[in-house]
Amino acid sequence: MTTSTRRSADEIGSTPTGPRPLPALGPQRAVPAPEEVDTVLDSGLRVIAVRRAEVPMVELRLRVPFADQSGRDDSDHAAVAEVLATTILSGTASRSRVAVDDELAGVGGEIGFSVDPERLSVSGHALADGTDTLLEVLADLLVAAAHPEDELARERDRLVERIELASAQPSVIARRALQERRYGDHPVTREMPRPEEVTAVTADAVRALQDSALRPGGSVLVLVGDLDPADAVGRVERALSAWSTGRAVGLDALPPLTAGDLLLVDRPGSVQSQLRLSAPAVGRTDPRYPALQLANLTLGGYFSSRLVENLREDKGYTYHASSSLELDPHGAVLTVETDVASEVTAPALLEARYELGRLAVVPPSADEVESARRYLVGSLLISMTTQAGYASTVAALAAQGLSSSWVREHPARIEAVTVDEVAAAAAEFFAPTGFTGVVVADAGRAGPGLRALGGVELP
Repeated sequence: MTTSTRRSADEIGSTPTGPRPLPALGPQRAVPAPEEVDTVLDSGLRVIAVRRAEVPMVELRLRVPFADQSGRDDSDHAAVAEVLATTILSGTASRSRVAVDDELAGVGGEIGFSVDPERLSVSGHALADGTDTLLEVLADLLVAAAHPEDELARERDRLVERIELASAQPSVIARRALQERRYGDHPVTREMPRPEEVTAVTADAVRALQDSALRPGGSVLVLVGDLDPADAVGRVERALSAWSTGRAVGLDALPPLTAGDLLLVDRPGSVQSQLRLSAPAVGRTDPRYPALQLANLTLGGYFSSRLVENLREDKGYTYHASSSLELDPHGAVLTVETDVASEVTAPALLEARYELGRLAVVPPSADEVESARRYLVGSLLISMTTQAGYASTVAALAAQGLSSSWVREHPARIEAVTVDEVAAAAAEFFAPTGFTGVVVADAGRAGPGLRALGGVELP
């Protein structure tokens, strides 16, 4: 009989005196620069074409500044823009909706439009040999979308239904309340129009907005895939030759985010409360940004964070708690959020404030910083491994005036951050007194505890 010499996983990972020590991490490898062309066409459209030939596909991203410039509190821009993004695929003067779908399907392609208070975004892909078809369909939609009355009426009704469903979601209510608390009546707060605003949108209004606002100047088009970058730029220039005049207009700078009491937004009958706290931060071009990222991860930026350990693992108040950095072309803000049962609203807010204060005065340890560093570098590298991920990252950077070199160089910046720099960022940006925000809750159930806790403006 043969005796097995196979060792178990525990045996492999251990010695007679205990577990084997993990080997030291090797130096961070440099991210190679792909072949790329970054240029601005005569129309003012910035085109970034990147060769990533892992698969025979091309990813497309287009970002067009698409802000409300009316200056009116009662502006219908958000509603008209949403209907435009919903109906632009309904066909053009020369292509029906079915023809658009068929042409794209024939080259393994798709294309989609979305809009927010800052921009209109287009995301698409196709087989590499279908790049010309993808660009031709895109050009036709940008220049000659018909927005037919019957299609618009159907899509408008569907959009109203989706908005009504979304508007009842606690997360959407909390987001709207937080935006208004942070930025007042600035157009950035109009992330979702009201159903009655959408119902009033006409086809003429949609066509007029496309004609006046959908412009190439200041926009960014990114192509990533199995392509020759210089050749791809030429293809873009030819395909989009009719989209050649005017400059898109972006949002005005956001008003300064000022610290203050949280606002309790009453949601009668709710069995859960939404806590949303926010404070000013700095964006990608600031030298403190890498340290801020690591401090944020330590607080709540990933599962192995202080907020998760406290609110979820220790107290059992929530399934999820997080902190994040929201970036815009003008800067950044920190957001801390969690949803908890109504009866623990005040205790959860107390613990969230405690963790903010603890991070500011008891800085992250060397082990915490190193764990966050490994997670951040790994996540950044993973985001660049696919054509789609790389295209989205490059488009986001371009919207802030940055080139793709920023993301390739950022792992080295993260590696260079010291524990002391993370401590300085924690003290500067995470003090509880620097935050404002909202609590969306049943005031009858959560109000007494929040009143006792203080720092909350009650209705």
